[in-house]
Amino acid sequence: MSKVPCTEDRRLMRVLVSPSIIFRAALDAGRLLMTDTVNGILAGYDGSPGSQRALEWAIWEARARGAVLTVCHAWEPGYGAPPGDAAADLTWQYSERVLAGGVQHAEGSMGSGEVRPLLAAGPAARALCELSGSADMVVVGSRGRGGLAGLLLGSVSSQVAAHAHGPVIVVRGRWRQVPGRQPPPIVVGADGSGASQRAVAFAFSEAALRDVPLRAVCALADTASILGGGRQVEADFEQALAKCEAEYPEVVVLRQVVHGAPRSALLEAASRAQLLVVGARGRGGLRGMMLGSVSMAVLHHASCPVSVVHQQ
Repeated sequence: MSKVPCTEDRRLMRVLVSPSIIFRAALDAGRLLMTDTVNGILAGYDGSPGSQRALEWAIWEARARGAVLTVCHAWEPGYGAPPGDAAADLTWQYSERVLAGGVQHAEGSMGSGEVRPLLAAGPAARALCELSGSADMVVVGSRGRGGLAGLLLGSVSSQVAAHAHGPVIVVRGRWRQVPGRQPPPIVVGADGSGASQRAVAFAFSEAALRDVPLRAVCALADTASILGGGRQVEADFEQALAKCEAEYPEVVVLRQVVHGAPRSALLEAASRAQLLVVGARGRGGLRGMMLGSVSMAVLHHASCPVSVVHQQ
């Protein structure tokens, strides 16, 4: 597809207001958006190794989906710092350099007309969650620069996975494509619930983009309290898959119905996957919880990247 020429004069706006406003930090003339969202693929970036891996994943998603890539760095000026405060200015300059490094790397893969830098003031998790409403997906690393040593999942990643809109991908593990080897499948955990239907649809889209099989896992250990029990869950599971198979006939689906616990079944499947996709909450989740126990478990322990799919 031909690209609309973009001006080379791009500048970052100094953002000193609440991140509840969507900041269009890249002022590109003639921008051609490939999707219906403002931010396209939204990548959280702080210069850490984890965020660098997340940026690589986001670059791939943006190129595969024909979407704009928004590289977002959030900075927190000192509380009550007056305009012109020296410490705040140094923080701002450092943040600009960090963001510029991420953008330069992304532009090396995508071209300058397809990458949008965005610098937001305020906590990173809040900024990413609020911006997620105008993005196709959010991609973050499992831990950033501020994470405590030994933590399996950083606070920003945990909050974004719990509260963002739409799909969130937390890039964890060390999976890499090996030339000459068959790439591993996408794995989706599904129980036939309405919440898992969106996860199934997203998993199908990822499998189609990557031209790999989709392994759909349904675990029945927690179905005793559900009306109809395991048979009803299996029927709903099959119905959810059939709906997406009609839309993605090219995707090979490997069904796996197990009688064990969902978290152990998914963690085992994730050991041989390039991405694990789950809904934010399954049938057994408590009302009001943003993330169910299974989603939390795989976010902390999966050996591959994890996508948590919320309602938009």
